Amino acid sequence: MFNSLQGRSAIVTGGSKGIGRGIAETLARAGVNVVITGRTQADIDATAADLADVGGSVTGVAADVSSPEDCRRVVAAAVERNGGVDIVCANAGIFPSGRLADLTPEDLEQVMGVNFKGTVYIVQAALEPLTASGHGRVIITSSITGPVTGFPGWSHYGASKAAQLGFLRTAAIELAPKKITVNAVLPGNIITEGLIEMGQTYMDQMAAAVPQGRLGSVADIGNAALFFATDEAAYITGQSLVVDGGQILPESPEALADL
Repeated sequence: MFNSLQGRSAIVTGGSKGIGRGIAETLARAGVNVVITGRTQADIDATAADLADVGGSVTGVAADVSSPEDCRRVVAAAVERNGGVDIVCANAGIFPSGRLADLTPEDLEQVMGVNFKGTVYIVQAALEPLTASGHGRVIITSSITGPVTGFPGWSHYGASKAAQLGFLRTAAIELAPKKITVNAVLPGNIITEGLIEMGQTYMDQMAAAVPQGRLGSVADIGNAALFFATDEAAYITGQSLVVDGGQILPESPEALADL
């Protein structure tokens, strides 16, 4: 039986949609008071309204995590509203497609700015309250794409996700004396608005590549993040957990042919 997280304070960047919303809902159902970020106030307000009665409070701040100033503003809001920050879920991410030959400096800056720099900035901004909490938790949403696998059109995305894990390992060492753990969840193909936009054919192809025969849900990622947030996970740091239904296991499509 896990100790209760009731009344603790969390920030979930990119929490108005997709995986971030799933993480925010899972934490709120555990009694955590959550501040979510997003770029669109209407999306933030809609998510906060939808999650109003799940347990802990859910409020939002419109912010661009590629801006250090915005990250500091988000942390200040969480401290003011919820009395501190115990958990930071660095989840905000973008995944525009672009072949290597066509990538521009602006393309690279955009993806690295949100996915990698945004992770660093929100953790930096929250260091003081995370230390004060005595049980600080940083949970990074990375991906199997980049750290483990590749996919045409996502070389810049994959690089940003691998960079998060490089950051994680040293950050975990530096923050360990402050009783702050730093871990990552590596989702496979999860049903989100972004995946749905890629079309049913793509979704069917991806599901066929998963030994479990299905795409993941945002709750699958939320539950993994929730575990890393617990007191019981206090001795786990610098680690990454793949949540993909076994997608990275087969060495070829033929390995699944007889299942």
